[in-house]
Amino acid sequence: MAHATSSPSAFEAGPRTLALWVVLAAQLMLQMDFLIVIVALPRIQHELGFTAAGLSWVPNAFALAFGGLLLLGGRLGDLMGQVRAFRYGLGLFIVASLWGGLAHTSAGLIGARVLQGMGAALAGPSVLALVTLMARTEQERARGLSLFIAVSSIGASAGLILGGVLTDFLSWRWSLLINVPLGIAVVAAVGRLVHETQSSPARLDLGGAATGTAGSAALVYGFIHAAEQGWGSTVTLLSFVAALALLTIFLMIERRHPAPVLKLGLLRNRQRAAGLVVMALIVGMHFSLIFTLVQYLQQVLGLNPLMAGLAYVPLTAMVFVITHFVPGLMGRFGPRTLLIAGSVLVALSLVLFARLGADSIYLGGVLVPLIIHATGIALVFAPGTVTIMEAVPEADTGAASGLLQMDQQIGGALGIAIVASIHAMSATPGNFVSGLSAAFITGSVIAALAGVVAATLPRRAGEAGARS
Repeated sequence: MAHATSSPSAFEAGPRTLALWVVLAAQLMLQMDFLIVIVALPRIQHELGFTAAGLSWVPNAFALAFGGLLLLGGRLGDLMGQVRAFRYGLGLFIVASLWGGLAHTSAGLIGARVLQGMGAALAGPSVLALVTLMARTEQERARGLSLFIAVSSIGASAGLILGGVLTDFLSWRWSLLINVPLGIAVVAAVGRLVHETQSSPARLDLGGAATGTAGSAALVYGFIHAAEQGWGSTVTLLSFVAALALLTIFLMIERRHPAPVLKLGLLRNRQRAAGLVVMALIVGMHFSLIFTLVQYLQQVLGLNPLMAGLAYVPLTAMVFVITHFVPGLMGRFGPRTLLIAGSVLVALSLVLFARLGADSIYLGGVLVPLIIHATGIALVFAPGTVTIMEAVPEADTGAASGLLQMDQQIGGALGIAIVASIHAMSATPGNFVSGLSAAFITGSVIAALAGVVAATLPRRAGEAGARS
């Protein structure tokens, strides 16, 4: 995967650096898309006539298609070549963004969001695969993965910031239409700058693709529905039962198929399995914080969409700064130590957020725990990715990338579902603040559990691949 070279720094050559940043630009765009519409939801509802229940499907339609198709998207990248999969997926994403930005009915916007999720599921795994495969040395690989994580982490909060700016100064439609010129530029640049990877032609595992996609979609939908209607809802329970049945069949198929969508050997590695658990738990707590805090900023502190988005600037800036030092820290301490420290900091930040009240102010109540939280996720995401992607064969890079991103997607959906349901059960009607303490304390316990899982990793796991 990596070839020897005397280059002293990661991605030193100009064209290679440009190629890396072009691919990362696509990752930023895909990551922003889930949350960029959140701050615009009230205006979307007013203009397109969404019901209160239907409005939640503006973000959820994307999440469902994206989460359900990630495994298949990752495998298709291995089969057809990562650059081809990237360009096809991003092309579909661009067309869907144009459709959504011009939509004049609620059904049209939901349909566009589904297609956006499908395009992102094909392009997303190829981004991480290309970042990994373009590296010529382990140093370049560690730096590329750190930049990938920085961009991915920044994407969520940047989506809120950009969504607020576009909604306040232009229109909510530009939160989708902005993807069109940016996406076209990225597709064109990738075709010129990035060489196609070696494809692995094989008969597509149709049974595994169908059951894996349907099972993943059912699992994500179950978590989404639990956040909205509760864990005891009939639809929620049926979704989880269907997911269990479909994913069980999926695993049976994968065990026997000569060219499976997911090679089960990827899951038998103890280091990789623990990394997947830690990442799912911390991503879940990160997204649940963003989801809950943006409501607090607008409903309790009275911030408009633009100011609510700008409130996340410290998180974005802190993640970017800390991530710059993470490769060196991994080389010195190993991923295990950083994963434990990051999980503890995330847990601490959520304890501090649990103290928010109706009379809290941004500087005193939000800013300090937000900076602690940003430091924590920066210390988790890059080491977690290295732990999961370590020693993956080149032919399986796309599948492993899809597995990692599906893990994060399901973790995010689960985190939001748990924290939102705890908040709903604890809050008194009409008093948003009253449920925050129980919700964030629950989140803190889950983040601490991630630290316990991280402690089971070998002390220097993945060190060779993390040096910078």
